[in-house]
Formats: sequence, structure tokens, C-alpha cells
Amino acid sequence: MVSKFLHTLSEFSRRILALFGRSSYPHERMELTNPWFPGVGLRIAFTFAGRLPSEPVTERLTNVMATATTKPNPERAPLLFSNRIVPINTAPPDFDPDRDLPQGFLEFLAPLHAALTLRQRALNARRDFALAEAHAGKVPDYLPPSVATTNSWRIELPAWCADQRNQMTGPADDADLVVKMLNSGAPGVMLDLEDSTANSWEYNSRGIKNILEALAGRLTYFDRKRNKTVGINPSTTVIFTRPRGLHLHQAGVFPGELLPASLFDVAMVADQVDFSSLKHPLCIYIPKSESADEALWWRDLFQMIARLKGLPANSIKCMALVESHPLAFQVEEFAWNLRDHIVGLDLGRWDYMASLIHFNLENPAWVLPDRNTIPHDVAFFQNLRTLLPDICHKHGMLAIGGMTALFPSREDAELNARALKVLAEDKKNESLCLMDGAWTGHPDQNEIAVSQFPVPNQLRARPEKANARPDLRPLPTGVGKRTLAGTRAAIRTVIRYRNGVLNGKGASLLDGYMEDLATDRIYRLMISQRMRHTAQVEILDDNGTPVRHTPELIQQLFDEELDRLLRESAVGNDPKAAETLRKARAMSEEMIRREEFDPA
Repeated sequence: MVSKFLHTLSEFSRRILALFGRSSYPHERMELTNPWFPGVGLRIAFTFAGRLPSEPVTERLTNVMATATTKPNPERAPLLFSNRIVPINTAPPDFDPDRDLPQGFLEFLAPLHAALTLRQRALNARRDFALAEAHAGKVPDYLPPSVATTNSWRIELPAWCADQRNQMTGPADDADLVVKMLNSGAPGVMLDLEDSTANSWEYNSRGIKNILEALAGRLTYFDRKRNKTVGINPSTTVIFTRPRGLHLHQAGVFPGELLPASLFDVAMVADQVDFSSLKHPLCIYIPKSESADEALWWRDLFQMIARLKGLPANSIKCMALVESHPLAFQVEEFAWNLRDHIVGLDLGRWDYMASLIHFNLENPAWVLPDRNTIPHDVAFFQNLRTLLPDICHKHGMLAIGGMTALFPSREDAELNARALKVLAEDKKNESLCLMDGAWTGHPDQNEIAVSQFPVPNQLRARPEKANARPDLRPLPTGVGKRTLAGTRAAIRTVIRYRNGVLNGKGASLLDGYMEDLATDRIYRLMISQRMRHTAQVEILDDNGTPVRHTPELIQQLFDEELDRLLRESAVGNDPKAAETLRKARAMSEEMIRREEFDPA
């Protein structure tokens, strides 16, 4: 059966490649018959400006939907997958689908792959082009009025998710943490396969297994302090699964094929879960979207899965993160495209900050201060934080705030008090902005977070004199400090974060802050900003003297911070651990040098 489906998939891919090879027009629209869903045509629009027929299908499409605004810049072409510093998640060399995948999974996956993979490639190509346009001066902006923004449409918010005053989030591969989050009393828990889980086959597989066990209420861990096995307590907590983003790929499942990682993750969960025994519908947290059109990809994924499982089309529900700068201008259109599935939107502030830097990388006015000197209510956050509830409540959806990075500590009383004070202030601000809840990452944060939101939700509230199109790019003037010490702290953090990833940890508690891929991206982009605009923007040392941020200085700082880490930690006495730390340092600096900023 597996070989039959692989043959069908191979034949379908051959037909697509044949069309690609014959393409000689700058724009070509293809419609193919889907062998698994005969009534569903596959429409794929690409630009093939100068693409060679021999170009492998596994390379990212670099020639993208052209407009009259800019021309492709070869220097900004996306890196080939084989040249990337962070490798693609690949099944292990001894991978055997009959042994390592659920029975029948490839048959379930194949039609989804055939229908949605090329669409993912096209959407990613459009992302690359939007970024290139921004760097050329055409920055993201609001779309013209449409049915999504002018019609009076609303979703019907289900009772089971009406109270989401705190959504606790954490890596799905950590069974201890998953059980603790589900037993924390938080109204919602998001189990993460993305930023806080190391993107490798081992940890992704473990995360999916834990998600399935959690959904079934069977997940346990052994508490060594209490010498007992701890399971999940009965509760009404809503469990969300965050798959990897649409920008990521999964290799090694089908020979010679790359799958969208999002597709693989959602399909693995949906294929194995018992829908009839769930306390609430299967809930997906959509990450890293960059346009309203991407919502259609997710809609079709959800509805194709429902059809394959013999379920109603709207069986899968979702929330979505607003964590990219271009999506902030298309929030209403995005939600409209998912109106049969969506229950709310979340402001993913740290990825949003990274995206804001990335899309304004060529503008010296956007060189940000040291990250931990930027207030949580800075205008570029606050304007979006006010807009999101207005849009969500207009259409009956929840608006959820972001994560407070400073974590409490049960060992350090001073840090604990400071962290909980910052948490209360941060969540109160989001509550006053009419958010319906927020994110936390530690069980000790739940009670304080929930208490800042006095009612289960604020759906009936709308801001007075709301601006439907606020400025989402207010310059970061008059806030924070730009210092050499901040650059050092950034370098120290990216080395330690990458070291954690190489040791299987997608999130690490560093200097009291929980750092994951989002904050790693922020720091790498900030370092790049400071090098790029060193002639226009002053970065001051402890004496107030400007320090030019040349590549040579950054290399020197990387060397010094690596030496300091080796000296100050036990790693220096462990040759293997020291070598991993050196590798983390080399990877981090090289990612900055090559401008490899995509969230991978």
C-alpha cells in the first residue's frame, strides 16, 4: 500500500515538474487534477523569470511574483537549503516508515502533500519578495477595503474557550513541564513544537507523542523529589498544539521530497488522535504567518483533514499568532479567511519585534536600543496591542496578549519579586488595552496573570475613538539605551541559546529571562543593525564614548564572550561540552555574517 501511494505521489510530482520544465512565460497559472480529491483542482501561480529547467524542485523558489516596484536582487536571493547554517529537520538515516510512522500515516499524508506543498513554496517565495521590497523602500501597509473589513461578520465563540485569561506555553517535548502546565489551573495551555522545541526529528517526535498523550489525558512524569508518578488532573483547560511554521520543511519522510513542517506536524496529530474522545475540538495555534493569503492554506489543510477523517469541515479550531510585521496590516483579512475555524488572535510580541527589525533593516532610524531597556508599552507594541482587541471584538474573537520574558525564581527571592511585579504590570497593561488574556510560561505566574483580567473575556468592550489604521511603525525614539554592554549581552545570549539548541533545548532560562528562538532572532538582528548602520548610529561604551560596530569588533566580542563562558562555567572542564559551545559560537556569528535571519 505504501509503495502504491509513493508511486502515485511520484507520478503527480513528475507531471508538475514537467510543467515547470516547459514553462517559458514570466507568469504561468497551472491547474492540475488532484488524484486524491478529483473535485479539487490545484491552482498554483508562480513567476519563472529566468528559472533554469534543471533547477531542483527541492530548492526554494527564488524568482517570485514580480511587480513593477522592484527587481530581484541576486544578493538577496534566499540561501539554498544545502548552504544554510541551521540544517533542515531530516528523518534519521535508518528511518523506516513502516516501523517509525503510525500504520497508514503515509496514505493519510500523501494527498495533503500533493495538494499543499507547492502552495507552501509559492507562499514562501512571496514572503521573500515582500522582504526584498521592504529593503528597497516599499514597506508593508494596509490593504484596500474588502469584504473582510467592510462587512459585519462575526464568529460564534464556543463556550469551552470563552475564558482564556492565561494561556501557559512551553515545549511539547518536556513531559514534566507539560503535565505541570496542565495542572497549573491555567484556562489554556499551548504545547509547542516550534520556537521552544529544538527542531530535530528526535525532539519533534517526542513532542508529538506527548501532545497525543496529553490530549488523551494519559501523560505522566516521575517526580523524583516526591518519588511518585504524576499525571494530569481533570480540568477544563483547553489544549492547543502549535506546529512548526509554514517557512520550515521536513525532509526524509517521502524519498527525495520536502514536506511543509506545518503539514507534517498537524497531520501526525490529526491522524492519530481520537476525535470522538476529545474534551473540545482539536485546536491548532498557527505561528509565523506573514499574509492573509496564508490563512487559506491553513483553512484548506484543516478542511482536507476533516474530509479524510469523515468529520464536518469546521471540526478543527485554531488561534493564530500575529508575530510578523506584514501580517499586522492584514489581521482582519487573515481572520476572515479562517472564519470557520478561528477563535482568536495572539500578539506574539518577541517574534513581532524581530520581524519589525528585519523589515526595517535598511533604515538606520530603526536601530533599536538594548532589548531589556525597551519598555513593554513602547509605541510599536502598544499601537498593535490596541488595534488587535478592536478587530477581534468587532468579529467575536478573543484577543490574547504576549509572553513576559522575565521568569520567577523559587531560589532567588529578589528576582522572584521583581519578575512577579513586572508580570503584574505587563498583564494589567494588556488588560487595559482590552485584551482577553495573555501568555505565561511558568506555573507560578498563572494566578497573578489571571487576576489582571477581572472577567472571563472583554468581548463586549471596544476602545473609544478607535483608529482603524494606526501607525504600526512609530520610530523607537526616546526609549532605552544603545550600549556596547547591550551588544555584549546579545552576543552572550545567542551563544548560550544556540548551545542549548545543540544540546536539545529549544528554550533556555538565561539571566532570569526565558529565551527561545524569537529572542535569539531579535539579538542576531540587533547585532546586524548595529554593524550595518555604525556610521549613523552611536553605540556607547561605559564611559559614554561611541564605539564603531565593525565586523572585526563583533568577531572580537564573540571571542571574548566565548572565553568568558568557558571560564565561568563547568563546560570548560568537559571537552565535549566545550566543543559544542565553540560550535554554537561559530554558528551564531556566521548566521549574523550571512544574514540568515529566517526563523529556523
